[in-house]
Amino acid sequence: MQALRLICVVFQFDVIEQDAVEILSLIRSWRNRSAPISRIPPEILALVPDFWGKFERNKSIIALTHVCRAWRELFVSQSSFWTDLDCVGTDKTRVYLQRSKSSPINLILYRNQEVDLPPRDPFFQITPHAIGRLKSLFIHVASWDLENVTNHLSHPAPLLEDMRIDSNGYPGTEDNPVLEPTLFNGDLSSLRELCLGSVDTELPWRNMANLTSLMLTHTSISVRQFLDFFESAPRLYEVGLYSATPTSGAEGDRLVSLTCLKRMRIEGGPASALLNHLLIPVGTRLAIEVDLSNHSIGGRPPKFFDNLRNLPNFTKVRLTSDGRRSRMRLTGLNGSVLMSRMSSRVDEIHFSLESLAQFDTSDIERLDISFCDFPSNISPHKVFLPMKNLCALSLNLCKNPRVFIHALDPGMNPSRVVACPKLEELALDIGDHDLTDAIVSMASGRVLRGAKLRTFRIVGRRSSRGLSQAGLGKHVSQLEYCGMFPRVDDEEY
Repeated sequence: MQALRLICVVFQFDVIEQDAVEILSLIRSWRNRSAPISRIPPEILALVPDFWGKFERNKSIIALTHVCRAWRELFVSQSSFWTDLDCVGTDKTRVYLQRSKSSPINLILYRNQEVDLPPRDPFFQITPHAIGRLKSLFIHVASWDLENVTNHLSHPAPLLEDMRIDSNGYPGTEDNPVLEPTLFNGDLSSLRELCLGSVDTELPWRNMANLTSLMLTHTSISVRQFLDFFESAPRLYEVGLYSATPTSGAEGDRLVSLTCLKRMRIEGGPASALLNHLLIPVGTRLAIEVDLSNHSIGGRPPKFFDNLRNLPNFTKVRLTSDGRRSRMRLTGLNGSVLMSRMSSRVDEIHFSLESLAQFDTSDIERLDISFCDFPSNISPHKVFLPMKNLCALSLNLCKNPRVFIHALDPGMNPSRVVACPKLEELALDIGDHDLTDAIVSMASGRVLRGAKLRTFRIVGRRSSRGLSQAGLGKHVSQLEYCGMFPRVDDEEY
């Protein structure tokens, strides 16, 4: 009987203790709710993760659920916060899939070259069951693992908008891995962005009605396949081909119009095999890597310039060489072409006006030249003569600027013809050179022939006193002195 009473007392103590725990928990909950941070409305608090980047949010979302019960209930209930899967850890991947509910998911599978994908990798165990929810897919694995990965992606993905597959940078393979036509059952009609690197593919280049962006790197595709693809992608807005050399297979005079194209960049391979068959619309920015150090650009740009309707009458030119990359940018009224060349040898960088002289320069209104040498085998005056409509010329850090000054001086050529008769603005970086006599002679000679400069901007470390004392101001409408050249950034492609 005494033992039974003792058991009852212990039971009552347990009940009292449990009630005390619940009361303390309730007190802590009320205290937390009265804190200033708890007064933030849930709909406002739920917006906090939207201000993080995708990878930062994926890293920190777990920490938010450990702050308090209210925060945990709030953030766990937001399915959109759990849609970025990195396939690191089976338990974590399963939790993300569960909490994302039916929301579209973004799948990232990134493995370095030292790690093979084991059969029990979360990607193989869990994600194949969620293919129908894929919104974006990023795969970066060793080439020998790619086939096994893509074999698990054979079912349709009707929500897939962005796909990026790359096996670049993995040694030990002579050929690129192949993407089989069975990927997503061969239906990529929902894609908006497609990026493939170091892979070969015979995917059906069809049903691309929603695609707006295409990027290929180190991939060989026939010209015929390119043209078939472009015809099936009427909304294509941006194209980038990086060492993705078009192979043979062109079909005579076949032409494909890219009516929505706004940006196109081709690097690391001959472009004419493809561009000869494309109609590029007015307003497109086209960047092409060609060898500008040769005496002639050859047939590459001129062969396809007829298809670039706005570019035969380009109005602005920028010539730049910084010792690593040489660029020539031709800008028309509604579009531009950027031609560039990479080199590790500085002595191979001779970005010259000789390349520019191969084109019709009569409509150029502005010419910017930076870090350039003028070729010794061509007369600067002859290059400037066709530029009848040139209004503005800037020379920044060019070696031997005296050569350019003499080219603009009608008294320094036998014909006494004024080069660039409409030139109004001239910006010249003289550096440490003493060019007083040459500058005054050029400016006065142009005045005598009715080609007076409106604005002459002198840039350089040498004192401007000599030019002022020499009376340069009498030969120009406005004379300015600057300590440094204004920076003009190239437009990005």
